[in-house]
Amino acid sequence: MKTLKIGVVIADDMEYAPLKNLGGQDCPYFFRDGHIFTYKTEEKEVIMHAVCSGIGKANAAAAAMYLIDNGCDMILNTGLSGGMNGILRGEITLCDQYTEYDFDLTPLGYKKGEKPSQKNVYNADEKLLAFFKELLPNARIGMAVTGDRFVSDDCLRAELNERYSPMSCDMESAAVAGVCSMANVPFLALRRISDDAGADASLCYTDMNENEKFDLAVIVLDAVKSMLNNDLF
Repeated sequence: MKTLKIGVVIADDMEYAPLKNLGGQDCPYFFRDGHIFTYKTEEKEVIMHAVCSGIGKANAAAAAMYLIDNGCDMILNTGLSGGMNGILRGEITLCDQYTEYDFDLTPLGYKKGEKPSQKNVYNADEKLLAFFKELLPNARIGMAVTGDRFVSDDCLRAELNERYSPMSCDMESAAVAGVCSMANVPFLALRRISDDAGADASLCYTDMNENEKFDLAVIVLDAVKSMLNNDLF
């Protein structure tokens, strides 16, 4: 029997909460939540191993490496993001490129975001992107910029728009993308827009997060189930 194992990184406790009610087997990730979902046909088994990583790049990178070390064939990242360049609150996004906007070695003569001897822009896996495009035809496609800061500032939003013209900003996806790139493991981030990354972003994010006004857990689980009968995987 062919087995496919998908790792899912979700940062925030409230973003993770909807997944806990969908019937997975409890599998704690250190002191945080983790769950395993298993689906089978006669010819194929698909396993989803989800973990609540904690917020921020270091937490997300550690979780991605943990999932890869535990045999995951691909990694998904899901959660809430700030919308940029006209991407509206509530829209679902598929991020095709990722970069860390707060990586800064400019005092040493490098450009902002540039990493010596390694990539600083990571691409989504083409198969995963094509699969989710077909599954979610109304999803928005574009770059995600990542930093260890909740963007709730009109000036920073304008700076990021000028530097990258991104679709969204978050605190995890590029870190996971970087780990997956080094490990040669396919990766894609699927996120919902909670705010516009401006001055009132914290209120909009908190409202959507605390009230669980998003169904990404169901979307991801349905996608995983459909991989049972998809020839791409």
